[in-house]
Amino acid sequence: MVKILEGVKLLTEKQRQAEVRKINALEDDEVIKKAKGQLVIFDTLDEVYDYLAEEMVKEFAKAAKGKKIVNFIMPVGPTQPYRLMAEKINYRNLSLKNVRFFFMDEYVDDEKDELISMKNPLSFRGQIGPLLFNRIRPDLLMPKDQIIFPSPENIKDLPKMIKDLGGIEVCYGGIGVHGHVAFNEPEPGVADSNPRILNINEFTRTIDSTRHPGVGGNLVNFPRRAITMGMRQCLEAKKMLLMTRNDIVGFNWANTCLRIAALGAPGEDYPVTLARFHKNLRVVSDRNTLRKPKFSI
Repeated sequence: MVKILEGVKLLTEKQRQAEVRKINALEDDEVIKKAKGQLVIFDTLDEVYDYLAEEMVKEFAKAAKGKKIVNFIMPVGPTQPYRLMAEKINYRNLSLKNVRFFFMDEYVDDEKDELISMKNPLSFRGQIGPLLFNRIRPDLLMPKDQIIFPSPENIKDLPKMIKDLGGIEVCYGGIGVHGHVAFNEPEPGVADSNPRILNINEFTRTIDSTRHPGVGGNLVNFPRRAITMGMRQCLEAKKMLLMTRNDIVGFNWANTCLRIAALGAPGEDYPVTLARFHKNLRVVSDRNTLRKPKFSI
């Protein structure tokens, strides 16, 4: 059981506000220094995406040399590294037969708690084929049963399945505006949570409906429910490699969440801060996202 909050004094809301003002006032290089090696910053997003793709491919290459299947928790977003990953896999003739993907999450129907259709443009299951699997030579791909999305049918079995299969080698993922990892939103008990169906935080829905290409800020119809891997499964991975970034220069939504992820006091009000206990954590971003916010509020 993950008991990472034992003995930790949690911040009140006012204390968190004061902490964030202090963190946001730091010069960029001060943040890197205080993060003590957990923060990796590149000049450009292209460098970030190539780094993420290369780090994943290196892990898959290690697995290919072994005699067992190695498990990874995978996000569907950020999507940009997947094209690069496919190119690297094909160029290096790298077999994925010894790799098993546990994908982080998926949207579910608001009323039925069933997975949304793969034809829905928001579906992670629908996106990952064109993003990754369809780009990789078929002879290099893992068997289909080694590609696992959380679903209402397997949700109760996933923790034991992961444990019986040897645990997670690396948890990859993005960081949301309210500090969520997968769809582990701020809530009491999130530190020790297992796979489940939940309500998506309104902060997350708002930012995602704004950022998602083609949705046009359609918050009214944006999904309110999702199925997610638990925070426990993410934190129990041997390694964690997380990232966040401003998608568009000028739309600076991620600067604060990056700084909190790197330096914020651990607490369930901002789930990514729980990962700061992890012995093998790296948070990756670019200079634009690291930049100190212009205004202090």
